[in-house]
Amino acid sequence: MKKLLLLLAIMASSQVSLAAGKYDNPDTIVVARDGTGQFRTIDEAIEVCRAFMDYHKVIFVKNGTYKEKLIIPSWLQNIEICGEDAEKTIITYDDHANIARAETGKPMGTFRTYTLKIEGNDITLKNITIENNSARLGQAVALHTEGDRLVFVGCRFIGHQDTVYTGVAGTRLYFKDCFICGTTDFIFGPSTAWFEGCTIESRINSYVTAASTPQDQPYGYIFNNCRLIATPEATQVYLGRPWRDYGYTLFMNCELGSHIRPEGWHHWEKHREQTARYLEYNNRGAGANISQRVPWSRQLTKKEAAKITPQTVFNKNDGWSPRK
Repeated sequence: MKKLLLLLAIMASSQVSLAAGKYDNPDTIVVARDGTGQFRTIDEAIEVCRAFMDYHKVIFVKNGTYKEKLIIPSWLQNIEICGEDAEKTIITYDDHANIARAETGKPMGTFRTYTLKIEGNDITLKNITIENNSARLGQAVALHTEGDRLVFVGCRFIGHQDTVYTGVAGTRLYFKDCFICGTTDFIFGPSTAWFEGCTIESRINSYVTAASTPQDQPYGYIFNNCRLIATPEATQVYLGRPWRDYGYTLFMNCELGSHIRPEGWHHWEKHREQTARYLEYNNRGAGANISQRVPWSRQLTKKEAAKITPQTVFNKNDGWSPRK
């Protein structure tokens, strides 16, 4: 009986690998809520991964809703979590900042509310939804990143306030063809992050970004060829406000919907007008009119914009490129 079960698991893994595409490592772990994979939860699959792997490991997740609060720990690397279908493969949880912690009775706070926390380096997510489906009772993070060289392709990040927290200065993140939605400051933190071809949806009148880029970090958030859209409730939205001094955010070659306010940016605190690095270049759409932009934001020249590429932004003399 054990041999039969093992054979069935190997056959399922092989079939899923073919369906998911060609991977560097054929030893793909399959997760399925219906029991047709090796594991029924993603956490179980993460637990069996070896520490500090020097080869590419794939966790293929079949369609289903996985209510899990997950951590990819710092000793894991070179892992790819790939969903069968981004809209049908959903990792969800519902913590929010004002829930009382069991051990202390005090509010949980923003930074413990994540659905998925990535501490490891060289982690990739593809074709999967990360959701915090808490009611609007406080900050509620869907994705919390701390690792370096993280890549997200074709993913969906769903939440309200504080959906995506890029939590560590100096780390590099690359989002390609992703969907991100939220209410207030729903992309925030100190990391360097490039968003390519993403759709960014505002759910209320508020702020899209809240960068806290350190002064000595040359780049923060860069949105290139993205679409900024809104639900009917959102008609007056700022591109961003600086969570800390020297916040850096650039929108270039983007389509900005009519929900973007004419002034574009908010200072959060008045003195941050002196340090905020808020930039635009070659945007289009009803929200891209720059005639009423705040005077402390800036439009890049064509020459300046040409120098801003993933290679220059992510350069740390380690040769990493998210396009490889």
